[in-house]
Amino acid sequence: MPPLPGRPSLALDLMEEFRAIFADRTAITLINRKQIKANHFKTKENGAVYLKDEARKIVLNHWQERKQVEIIHPLLEEKTTFGLLPHIQARLLARHLRDDLDAYPPYLIK
Repeated sequence: MPPLPGRPSLALDLMEEFRAIFADRTAITLINRKQIKANHFKTKENGAVYLKDEARKIVLNHWQERKQVEIIHPLLEEKTTFGLLPHIQARLLARHLRDDLDAYPPYLIK
């Protein structure tokens, strides 16, 4: 599919390396803890599936808590939070594009 005008392609590409730790892990955690259940979803006539408002609040609360978790960035060896990782990685990409870094160091979970 060709890129659409006005689509934030770079932002979407940067966020892709965090999909597993942010989106996938959040969904699996909430389902495993039985905080999100089948009755939290509604199906529209066209087959689209949506989260109900109650479930959306559960997901957003979990997300806000997750963003505050402190970690040590493996490259920088400094304490930061999960919520700041996309910003840090964007700055590392900018340094690479300016030739301040030889390669872009992706964030890898250990």
